[in-house]
Amino acid sequence: MNTLLVTALEESSGKTAIALALGLLARDRGAAVGYMKPKGTRLQSRVGKTLDADPMLASELLDLDDDMADLEPIVYSQTFIEGAIRRQEDPAELRDSVRESFDRIAADRDVMMLEGGGRLTTGGIIDLTDREVAELLDARVVLVVGYHQPGDVDDVLAAAELLGDCLAGIVFNRVAETDYDSLEGDVVPFLEGQGIPVLGVLPRSKELAGVTVDELATELGAERLTDAPTDAFIERFSVGAMSGDAALRYFRRAKDAAVVTGGDRSEIHTAALEAPGVKCLVLTGGFRPSGAVIGTAEERGIPILLVQSDTLTTIERMEAVVHGGRTRDERTVSRMRELLFEHADVDALLDEE
Repeated sequence: MNTLLVTALEESSGKTAIALALGLLARDRGAAVGYMKPKGTRLQSRVGKTLDADPMLASELLDLDDDMADLEPIVYSQTFIEGAIRRQEDPAELRDSVRESFDRIAADRDVMMLEGGGRLTTGGIIDLTDREVAELLDARVVLVVGYHQPGDVDDVLAAAELLGDCLAGIVFNRVAETDYDSLEGDVVPFLEGQGIPVLGVLPRSKELAGVTVDELATELGAERLTDAPTDAFIERFSVGAMSGDAALRYFRRAKDAAVVTGGDRSEIHTAALEAPGVKCLVLTGGFRPSGAVIGTAEERGIPILLVQSDTLTTIERMEAVVHGGRTRDERTVSRMRELLFEHADVDALLDEE
């Protein structure tokens, strides 16, 4: 059986989409595919229980009928972590639980896709980092990393050393076009010269990197004050906390941005509406802007979203949504499957050694 564990250096790296896309690609080849996330970290409440949303999505996309308690044997919640620190959890018992769940799911499966929890080192307090999970379940590890500058290679080398013989290879994800040549021409040969296989360089895809204005509005529970289209992508946000003139200079450097500011800051609203890279306004505090501002936004096709929360709270919520990328769903996994097929050595990953 071929067992792969997809982990990452940091959260919101795309590992869920990559793990599920690989599972679908394996299923396309006729393999019976199972999935497991030993440490549930993306938690939400459902029917009175705290469950990770990723195994629920995997269950839907891969047509799994396994028990959720096996798909997610450890609920890695804040309460669990605090208990583990107080030695209320037995690492040996937890390892046995993970192994037993894996054995139940893996029966009659050709390929097992394991998803890491949070980041590579998550689980250290219970002796179940992703490397330790890989060793426990005899899995090869796919390390998902980003790339923004040559100095990022230091972290890749450190992670490769930590993973040792468990490492199957590196997949670079969300690589900007401006960084592609440097990565392919310099970094990849360097890493491979160090004995670290690079199995894929996935280009940045707008469909995966950002969230639409509509998705942002839904996540924030915002009221839409204009009829402007909400299908534009938001990849970053800017906070309007300066004077009008300074704001205009600042916003003109923005690209695919949402501007967050108080609903009573009309000079900021006006400056934001004049900047071509601003795709929407998020107004906080429940203060409605003037009719002139709404009219200008309507004319220029820029949505205005109104939230009741204060600016600081709104920024924190937006950071989680925008930096987390697109909501994990069937569309994002389908797009990731295309990227892997076109830009990664799928054979090296899915052909059992």
